[in-house]
Amino acid sequence: MCLSNEVFINPFTDFGFKRIFGEEESKPLLISFLNDILPIKDKIKS
Repeated sequence: MCLSNEVFINPFTDFGFKRIFGEEESKPLLISFLNDILPIKDKIKS
């Protein structure tokens, strides 16, 4: 029997999105994510 203490966060919920992208350390990840999904000519830099 394999017991795991892994916790998964659903990024499609408000809580999950804020938990993943709302921290200062994850700012580069958020910028990259937004640049990938938004159809804008000029990329977000900061």
